Amino acid sequence: MIGPYYSMEAANSWMKLALHYTQMNMAAAEVIARRTVQISQGAMTGPEAVGMVLEKATAFAAASEGAAVAAARGADPVGIAAAALSPIRAKTRSNAMRLRR
Repeated sequence: MIGPYYSMEAANSWMKLALHYTQMNMAAAEVIARRTVQISQGAMTGPEAVGMVLEKATAFAAASEGAAVAAARGADPVGIAAAALSPIRAKTRSNAMRLRR
């Protein structure tokens, strides 16, 4: 029996979520590596160090809110997960781009 989660559309949604998750992980690894170098060289600024801690709380709050809104609107599990991942992925990507300069 084929249910709603076995369609090609559902498979594409899961693949897109997996791609975004992988991109977020790659950006996070780059950010960690660049910040580790800054710390080891004594080049990390105070605002960067504070931001490194505070950004997690704001990103996870936005992720929780996005997931809750998606769930309240009746999104499927992939939609809820994508809504939760979006702010975290955006923050890691922006950090990676900023730290490349």
